[in-house]
Amino acid sequence: MADAAPAGGRGGFRGGFGGSRGGRGGPRGRGRGRGRGRGRGKEDQKEWMPVTKLGRLVRDGKIRSLEEIYLFSLPIKEYEIIDFFIGPDLKDEVLKIMPVQKQTRAGQRTRFKAFVAIGDSKGHIGLGVKCSKEVATAIRGAIILAKLSVVPVRRGYWGNKIGKPHTVPCKVIIHHFCFTNC
Repeated sequence: MADAAPAGGRGGFRGGFGGSRGGRGGPRGRGRGRGRGRGRGKEDQKEWMPVTKLGRLVRDGKIRSLEEIYLFSLPIKEYEIIDFFIGPDLKDEVLKIMPVQKQTRAGQRTRFKAFVAIGDSKGHIGLGVKCSKEVATAIRGAIILAKLSVVPVRRGYWGNKIGKPHTVPCKVIIHHFCFTNC
């Protein structure tokens, strides 16, 4: 019986789906996946390398606040600029996650749309919308887009004038991301 000889230290059975030499997918398993358990949980915080002139000015300390950027109406193209100025104070809230569908020949393709609002409770607010195949990816992209759309909000009083300005100074109507003061 040639089949009963020990093969790969597993006894006398030579069939099956791979042995010590590899079998299906070679010695490393199937495909080029991420592997099992290595590197999960620890995220290396890479140092921010700016790609725009505004980013380089912020990193070098030439621009000291977001108000200087808004004063000259400079477009913010890197979300790390917002992280640099108001990173620790930034709070984000997922407003809504809704499935959207597209009809294709093969059926329906479902993606998820995420609406995220961020702010620092000191007069800066941003809103981001992102659509993706996965919910987590949509939320992550919406947070980045919300950081890129941060704008200053003029604060005032509503009702009595006690303390510092704490709310918007007039009635605001929001309809499909268009703000109207009445």
